Amino acid sequence: MSMFVRPADEGADPFGTARLRRGVLDAWAASPARFREDANAEEDLVLGGYRDRLVVELAQNAADAAARAGVPGRLRLTLRDGVLVAANTGAPLDAAGVESLSTLRASAKRDDAERAVGRFGVGFAAVLAVTDEPAVVGRHGGVRWSLAEARGLAGDSAGGSAGLGDEIRRRDGHVPLLRLPFAAEGTAPDPYDTAVILPLRDAAAADLAERLLHAVDDALLLALPGLEEVVVEIGDAPPRTVRRGTDGALTVIEDSRDGTTRWRTVAAHGPLTPDLLADRPIEERLRPHWSVTWAVPVDSDGTPARPRTSPVVHAPTPSEEPLGVPALLIASFPLDSTRRHTAPGPLTDFLVERAADAYTELLADWRPVTTGIIDLVPGPLGRGELDGALRQTLLGRLPRTSFLPPAAEPDGRGEGDEGDGAGTESDLPETLRPRDAEVVEGAGADTVRVLAEVLPTLLPAGLERRAELRTLGVARLPLADAIDRLAGLEKSPDWWRRLYESLAGVDPDRLSGLPVPLADGRTTTGPRQVLLPGVEAARIDPETLARLGLKVAHPDAAHPLLEKLGALPATPRAVLTTPQVRAAVAASLDDEGALNWEDEAPDADELADTVLGLVRDAGLEPGDEPWLGALALPDEDGELSPACELVFPGGPFAQVMREGELAAVDAELARKWGEAPLAACGVLVDFVLVRATDVVLDPDELEPREGDFAEPDDAGLLDAVDVWSEDVLDRFPDSPVPPVATELVAVRDLDLVDDDQWPRALALLARPPLRDALTQPVRVLLPDGTHEVVRPYTAWWLRGHPVRGGGRAPPRGAAPRGPPPGAPSATTPIAGGKEHHRHPQAGRRVRRAGRHRCGDRVEGERHLRAARACDRVSGRRRRRPPPSTISMPGGAP
Repeated sequence: MSMFVRPADEGADPFGTARLRRGVLDAWAASPARFREDANAEEDLVLGGYRDRLVVELAQNAADAAARAGVPGRLRLTLRDGVLVAANTGAPLDAAGVESLSTLRASAKRDDAERAVGRFGVGFAAVLAVTDEPAVVGRHGGVRWSLAEARGLAGDSAGGSAGLGDEIRRRDGHVPLLRLPFAAEGTAPDPYDTAVILPLRDAAAADLAERLLHAVDDALLLALPGLEEVVVEIGDAPPRTVRRGTDGALTVIEDSRDGTTRWRTVAAHGPLTPDLLADRPIEERLRPHWSVTWAVPVDSDGTPARPRTSPVVHAPTPSEEPLGVPALLIASFPLDSTRRHTAPGPLTDFLVERAADAYTELLADWRPVTTGIIDLVPGPLGRGELDGALRQTLLGRLPRTSFLPPAAEPDGRGEGDEGDGAGTESDLPETLRPRDAEVVEGAGADTVRVLAEVLPTLLPAGLERRAELRTLGVARLPLADAIDRLAGLEKSPDWWRRLYESLAGVDPDRLSGLPVPLADGRTTTGPRQVLLPGVEAARIDPETLARLGLKVAHPDAAHPLLEKLGALPATPRAVLTTPQVRAAVAASLDDEGALNWEDEAPDADELADTVLGLVRDAGLEPGDEPWLGALALPDEDGELSPACELVFPGGPFAQVMREGELAAVDAELARKWGEAPLAACGVLVDFVLVRATDVVLDPDELEPREGDFAEPDDAGLLDAVDVWSEDVLDRFPDSPVPPVATELVAVRDLDLVDDDQWPRALALLARPPLRDALTQPVRVLLPDGTHEVVRPYTAWWLRGHPVRGGGRAPPRGAAPRGPPPGAPSATTPIAGGKEHHRHPQAGRRVRRAGRHRCGDRVEGERHLRAARACDRVSGRRRRRPPPSTISMPGGAP
């Protein structure tokens, strides 16, 4: 039958096979039911539980033999010329082994339960799936089986038993082959101790054997600890060697075909209590031990990989229980009668708990900790009853197990953050529990790494969509909420800049609460109203700005992102227009001083110097920021007055103004800053234009606006503007809807010019841009939608006043020039003989209001205007004679 095995010589029967055959044949003849029972059992094994377990069972027997002998297990599987030979090292075949092979469900390994893998005594039946003449030979003899010879012996026994003959005929001559062993002679190839020789039945058997040999994988060596090497030879192809070794804590499987795989394993074992074995067969109760092993392949960097092995539970050899957990599970689960599925019961439940404990330990001890470990988390749905129970148990333990990788490196600080005192090894965890961990939504990897230095429960970025994290109950943290948690955090400016750099491109709406470190050491929430230092801000004293309540970002933290979020570059104009500076200017005349809610707020002189410096550096023109007119500046007597109520000493307007009308700004302050900054703050250096649009020509409404400063579009500041409005109204039919001047350009403060200085004043008015106020007609929109052109206000005012060398006489009906009896003059003597200047803005308001108080005595032209206002109230209208025409420089009428 083979070059390695032949029938033993007559009388040579070291294992007592003749005795075994005689006992079986006598039992069959005495009880055909016994024959039937043996035939059915063998057929069930061949066609059922062991139909494709040939290679696994051969390897298992080889591992047990090596374990009994205490030698490294080596197995060589050779398929050539229609014969499969399995040669192995280890304990040689003996009489007990032959008896075990020739019986069903009576393993010879029960006395070596702790080391042996085989436990049912039926595994050798797997060879019948491919052969009718198996043989086992070793150094001390051999045994063989033959279907033809067994059929002949059974037929001879049936001669004295009609019932046995009937059973054999029903089965078409098939008899329980393994029950009838024969002595054999042969040798195992060196250096092996035992060889199983299987002449293959037909081509189908050869195909099955070849397929099973190709299916050998790492799981075979991992499940059989007694086996260290498997060599597979198929035909003339180069042999394939699969060898197991160790590398530290890792198990290394070297496969000449598939390459080297490194496995991380965890094993647990222990005794079983009698209550767990109460429903198990007696043979299993004699093996009161359990074991569980998990194995996971790892990449070169220690990251878990997907196993290439079959995704089934190994008990310890492969079963048909599906396993969805991404690892190899080898455990001593009890199997049902098919040897394909686990048997339900307390032992299985117990082993599920122990398997969950071991898997949890595997994940908790995994190093290095990377995001790849998340691949080892099972999904929420099981693939079978056992897998479902295992998953449910695992998912009850894993949320409380610390194994997830934190986003922050646990071994130190972030780049550029030395000396912070945060982010050190002592306070950054190496792993996180899922119940404590959080995954940031909407943040990039760099952002999460920076945030994790202060929020140590964050997981790395890119895991938001991982279903495993949802299964574990990991919390979701929106980026905006993560930013809100940074409020009050004290970190170095470099750390903040790294955070801002990482947030580039993020939706600004998520970053409204982003903290900003300030130059004075504070941290503010939100970039709005924060000033960003830059080259243009070099001349601004940060300490002074801080005393004004301004928020100036620390230079080392300044980043373009802050400007996108509402921060302003600390240019002079930006600093000047902050609410804090505006509030300081508005409060600069208060008795308590500017910003009295700040203990160290700058005084009036310091505020004036700061504001004027900003105005100068910003290059402001008069009227650019009208509110600067409320800035308190010292006048010629050292008293504080609003800038808009002061004149520049020696300036063009001061040379033509009546003496005492307005106070001059302090001479030293004027020399220090010059005309331009002071003029931009409202100090009168030259005549000032009022530019207003859509002015409703209603004399009763043309009043100065209430406020602390003059606005450049306030037509109510113009002297006698209501009278000019009356003259315009006289040109058009009465209408309940007043006309509108679409644009009004006029010179204000003409009533402050000294009578003797009109030639000089007219020369000033004749220059651009003041000349436009004289020559540009005013377009008036009438209620019917048409437009008319009227004389500009400035030309009208000049025509009605003595502006040339004493000029013309007052109009008819006007009172003589000069102040009315009892009226205050420009200067009023006070105690001690010192003249006290009137508050200019208040003086203007008194004069404006005086035009409309009926019965007041006013001089000259103003008396006529007040009278006309009273006439309007009473329904009487009096027309004033047109003034005489006067000539302007340059010939303008």
